[in-house]
Amino acid sequence: MKFSLFVHMERSDPAKPHAELIDELEELVLMVEAAGFETAWIGEHHGMEFTISPNPFINIAYLGARTKRIRLGTGTVIAPFWHPIKLAGEAAMTDVVTGGRLDIGIARGAYSYEYQRLFPGLDAWGAGQRMREIIPAIKGLWQGDFEMSGEFWSFPSTTSSPKPVQKPHPPIWVAARDPNSHDFAVSNGCNVQVTPLASGDDEVTSLMERFNAACAAHPDMARPEIMLLMHTFVAEDAADAEQLTKDLSLFYCQFGAWFQNKKPVRQGILEALTGDEIAAMPQYAPDKMRQNLVIGEAEEVIARLKAYEALGYDQYSIWIDSGLPHERKKKSLQLFVDKVMPAFGHGRPQ
Repeated sequence: MKFSLFVHMERSDPAKPHAELIDELEELVLMVEAAGFETAWIGEHHGMEFTISPNPFINIAYLGARTKRIRLGTGTVIAPFWHPIKLAGEAAMTDVVTGGRLDIGIARGAYSYEYQRLFPGLDAWGAGQRMREIIPAIKGLWQGDFEMSGEFWSFPSTTSSPKPVQKPHPPIWVAARDPNSHDFAVSNGCNVQVTPLASGDDEVTSLMERFNAACAAHPDMARPEIMLLMHTFVAEDAADAEQLTKDLSLFYCQFGAWFQNKKPVRQGILEALTGDEIAAMPQYAPDKMRQNLVIGEAEEVIARLKAYEALGYDQYSIWIDSGLPHERKKKSLQLFVDKVMPAFGHGRPQ
């Protein structure tokens, strides 16, 4: 099982410069590249300091000039916010400038906060249908002389300029949860990204079952790869693990508030949650975080990840976004590199 890092710039203190966040992002990516991680993933979000990444291709191109080996992926671009010609061209250019190290993850998006601002009236169903239309379109544009007459986009014969370095194109990953999304990904030759969020190991198993069912339904297609994304923190001791669970509990409560789009946002920062609002989200209580996220000392983390590897996951991505200070993220990653990775036969690249 390969390891990767899912990482964004994030802040809750408006006094902290964004330029400092870029430096911290670079430091984390260089750290995992040196450790032998497969990929660093950066998604797309708008109008929120909670997750700062209005165009992941910019971040990836910047990191591409500062790294040598690690692959760099969009985790994920939001399909309904892009025109196929624009997405195909920007992705191809990013593949060129990174020397063929781009992976492109695509999703329908999830935050109603963003839908409301970038695409008023859009719902999850409509966003999903656009994702299903845009993936064949960008493949056609990369091949060249592709014209489209679809439900959402139509244009005359067009060729992506530039074309990607990787042939036939960069690996495409689809963020999938429901069985139909798994089926779409597999039938279209795409890899799959899944996350149980904070639903725990039963959901981890269920997601793999949905993927396996999709593969079985398409025996003519080569089995794609599947990546599992989870918040993962290695603790020094039991007290450290307890503090991490409390911190991640607050993070998920804020995540839930952003997702529901019911709290005021000023200068891109969500209004602080009240005690009653936090109590109204018992699914994110610290004891649930301890059970459902991968938080613990190295031996516990190794055991959880070994179980995921046995289920058949090809890649495990550490979701580092957490509201934690940069130095605390670094400490957890270093513990992961030093104490967890050796159990999976990973050494530092030569």
